[in-house]
Amino acid sequence: MYALTHALIHTDSQCLTDQALLIDGDRIVGLQPQQSLPPTLPRHELAGCHLTAGFIDLQLNGCGGVLFNHSPTLTTLHTMHQTNLRSGTTSFLPTLISAPDETICSALSAVKSFMTTQADHVLGMHLEGPYTNPQRKGIHPLPQLRHPTDDMIDFLCQQAPWLRKITLAPEQNRPEHIHRLKTAGILVALGHSAANYQEAMDGFAAGIGFATHLYNAMTPTLNGREPGVVGAIYDHPCVYAGIIADGHHVHWANVRLAHKVMGPRLCLVTDAVAPAGAPAGFDQFDFCGTQVFFRQGKCVDAKGTLGGSALTMIEGVANLVRHVGLPLDEALRMASLYPARALGVADRLGSIAAGKVANLAVFDADFQIKATVAKGQYHALST
Repeated sequence: MYALTHALIHTDSQCLTDQALLIDGDRIVGLQPQQSLPPTLPRHELAGCHLTAGFIDLQLNGCGGVLFNHSPTLTTLHTMHQTNLRSGTTSFLPTLISAPDETICSALSAVKSFMTTQADHVLGMHLEGPYTNPQRKGIHPLPQLRHPTDDMIDFLCQQAPWLRKITLAPEQNRPEHIHRLKTAGILVALGHSAANYQEAMDGFAAGIGFATHLYNAMTPTLNGREPGVVGAIYDHPCVYAGIIADGHHVHWANVRLAHKVMGPRLCLVTDAVAPAGAPAGFDQFDFCGTQVFFRQGKCVDAKGTLGGSALTMIEGVANLVRHVGLPLDEALRMASLYPARALGVADRLGSIAAGKVANLAVFDADFQIKATVAKGQYHALST
């Protein structure tokens, strides 16, 4: 057992001072006044830094110079995890965009193997496509987009919990397929969709519970007569959504509007690719056959199409505070508690509470990560 002391501790509802957080093994024991700690108890003093639940990224294509699509292996997952720890992210969904069935199977096998020892860090795979709409394909390779077969739906349903989330276009998929995926325990998300309002609402009724990168690769509210996918998301009382707060994918005013409408159903995601957390000079890479360039903070192909982001979760939190105007506590919930709820893991992750997994992040007033705690193991970042 040890204690984390002299920190501003952000729980799911308040910010505490003069409290110490006790950790035993991989679990949070609880909070108690600092002055009541036994003098012999080991401790890490955090010098007034912020202490919060570790961030949970529901959409991470790659980081640290690697891409899961390029190499869906244990080595790639290890690199992504170690890179994440430097930005306060302690849990994530490795994301595979539209790919052949063989690649999907290989990626699921790697995720399954990694989760046997790191289940609270990798929470399962996010399969983004290939069952999406070519009209809204974004950077996804057009030859890979297709309709699922009954046999493939059977296979995917059998992969839960290694397959935790799947993004598809409701207008391209049968409602019974969506229902079966949801019943299997997979979070079905709407994304890369040209659906109208009614098609989106029908998808929600069939079992879709999430929207992938809100505003991006989906039909907007065109006018008062056609709300589009965005309007359907806003109009539904239960659907969660991820949003990329990098200043390139979504205007800050639209992030603010989304938060006003959705509140605790809006989750910060990065949609990050290889340049996120990579060494300086990493300025171009291949993303499923498309050359992507990292320029002026954006990841774009030769035509200017966005191909993921270089955002980290701590940078996203900082942007939500500095540019969107959200309170820090709410920005932290968007990066931890709300993703945990969306994924159904809030009983063990996403907030600081007794009995939960000790996945934590420590950052200073300038939003610089100083340390992370991963399943109880304290990791200080070297300066």
